[in-house]
Amino acid sequence: MVLDSIGVGLIGSTTEVFDVVLQHCKHMYGPDNISTVYGRRGVRLSPTLAAFVNGVATHSMDFDDTWHPATHPSGAVLPAVLALSDMMPASRKPSGLDFLLAFNVGIEIQGRLMRFSNEACNIPKRFHPPTVVGPMGSAAACARLLSLDPSQCSHALAIAASLAGAPMANAATQSKPLHIGNASRLGLEAALLASRGLEASPLVLDAVAGVAGFNAFYEDYVPQPLDSPHDGHAFLLEEQDMGFKRFPAHLGMHWVADAAASVHKLLVGVVPGKVSPHQVQDILLRVPLSKYINRPFPESEHEARHSFQFNACSALLDGEVTVRSFTPAAMRRPELHALLSRVRLEHPHDNPANFNLMYGEVQVTLVGGDTVNGRCDTFYGHWRNPLTNESLRKKFRNNAEVVLPSAKVERLIEAVDDLDRLEDCKDLLSQLQ
Repeated sequence: MVLDSIGVGLIGSTTEVFDVVLQHCKHMYGPDNISTVYGRRGVRLSPTLAAFVNGVATHSMDFDDTWHPATHPSGAVLPAVLALSDMMPASRKPSGLDFLLAFNVGIEIQGRLMRFSNEACNIPKRFHPPTVVGPMGSAAACARLLSLDPSQCSHALAIAASLAGAPMANAATQSKPLHIGNASRLGLEAALLASRGLEASPLVLDAVAGVAGFNAFYEDYVPQPLDSPHDGHAFLLEEQDMGFKRFPAHLGMHWVADAAASVHKLLVGVVPGKVSPHQVQDILLRVPLSKYINRPFPESEHEARHSFQFNACSALLDGEVTVRSFTPAAMRRPELHALLSRVRLEHPHDNPANFNLMYGEVQVTLVGGDTVNGRCDTFYGHWRNPLTNESLRKKFRNNAEVVLPSAKVERLIEAVDDLDRLEDCKDLLSQLQ
């Protein structure tokens, strides 16, 4: 086996596809001083590796945006578009409008593909959606930025499909952020390989009987023709807003956190304070049935970000869930563990595992027998109740000022605000470290 494998590898090194991939790797993994790394002044990597690490950073706290059908669209696309923009010569930097159009194309492709499947509308069980549609969105965005022709764009998407897919078993682990990093990196690679002439099947996104294409990921995938952009096409973002998180956890946690915070307010009042476990006899959560976010006693910050029980009890105890809720000190608190030990879950039939239809309900039974209830049907930040620009800027400042000086944070806000008017995106790229 060893000898045979070496032999077929040696003769394989004479093929055209090997030469294309070798040239790609020489170009993309040789120079390491091209593309910016978030928050690390003076550190630059090859474009594909920059897309990877910045994608990992985006999802490392599960703080990134979420859409419906369920995926995290921006983290799969933006790092790739930034890295590719860094890679382009100074005389050919994309304009702000070109940058925004490429980004929107990447978001659009993800949403359109997921809308061809009913399965994709629900909280996932098999594949983590950003690993399925994320590489496709990244490839589409980068293909647009590279001005690939229609045939090359088709090959880029088909190549990306061969690089897609990761199982849900790695949710709530340190490996989950790799999903977003790989989606961004592999989509960029797919577009670059297509630009070098690498080909793939043009039927990957079609429904071909007897041959698994994109329906390997979603069994009920049924593609439909799309209108041409010249026929008055509207972007999905014009029809449905994005979900933005107020604290860093799985989107489903925001319903139970808001419901529990309302119970906290009833028990404590408007004056800041804490709920004592000695007051509480029982905590009942009515939530959707979803195994990977049912974690009674999370042992790591990643498990805590995917635990109905932890987020409900944190909000019940403190009145809110914040970045600090997932620190080791906060997670070790005896009073938090006392509350966790009193939690039960129910999964009502009218509460599906679907971000567009679910709700969170918290019922606290006090030691004296009284009950206090809280319910959240649409949390603040959901696409039906989106964050205001003021709230989004507050979140951005709180996050960015952890690693960047305040003056640079403000310049970054200005660069993003003015992006559609910039002749090129150098002003934006220069503010990321």
